[in-house]
Amino acid sequence: MALLQKTYGKDHVRVMRIDRSADRHEVRELTVRAMLTGNFDQAFTQADNSTSVATDTVKNIVNVVARENISLATEPFCAAVTRKLLDSYPEVDSATVTAHETKWLRLPVDGKPHDHSFLLDSNGKPFAKVVATRDTVSTESGIAAFTFMKSTQSGWEHYIHDRFTTIPETHDRMAATAMDSSWRWRSAPADYDAANAQILSTMLKVFATTYSASVQDSLYRMGMAALEAVPELADISMACPNKHYILINLSPFGLENDNQVFVATDDPHGQIECTVGR
Repeated sequence: MALLQKTYGKDHVRVMRIDRSADRHEVRELTVRAMLTGNFDQAFTQADNSTSVATDTVKNIVNVVARENISLATEPFCAAVTRKLLDSYPEVDSATVTAHETKWLRLPVDGKPHDHSFLLDSNGKPFAKVVATRDTVSTESGIAAFTFMKSTQSGWEHYIHDRFTTIPETHDRMAATAMDSSWRWRSAPADYDAANAQILSTMLKVFATTYSASVQDSLYRMGMAALEAVPELADISMACPNKHYILINLSPFGLENDNQVFVATDDPHGQIECTVGR
């Protein structure tokens, strides 16, 4: 029997960095996954660990890089971990480091953001992923489970109707989703944090201010707008569940329901996915 594929490493390495170089502290909390490929076949096939790096060592590398790079944004932090792994261990051919960020917002005190107190931002988890070999590096950024909605200016009409179709057409419905989105860089932006924020704000502006003929229609136009706004992007992928809100029939109670009262449902849901590139 042949060993067809192999990788191993450390997952869920949680690390918080606090930049105390000024009175106004900056905090970054990451959950890191670092996976290796390389000359490790014998650990799988011959019970021989002599060329293997301990996964606990991989965790320690992440922590050391965190201490050496207190203020790095997530993307260059992932790249620094890959470089440390490749530089330290010739047995490693490639390192894939993914980090999801737990976002902390400044706690407002008397209407002003506090210098060193924070609130958890629970909407979405930004992430970065860097895949590095000794010759190439590719960088991807994104956000998971980023939830947003609008209460009007969305419709679903002119689709196929047959004997299996029960959903009625509408030109005015709610639109809500919890988006997973990732984007690949063709070159590094001057500031990853600023560029990532611009990508999200650009997509949300399209979503909020234009009529949506479908989730498909919105996603494509959101992706085009992001690519136009940030020239360093190569492409952008979006996966969006259509979180359905169903109009409640109140006629048995003698009440009208003019798109005002809905029941929220989770499953089943529509799932819309696309990638937009240059």
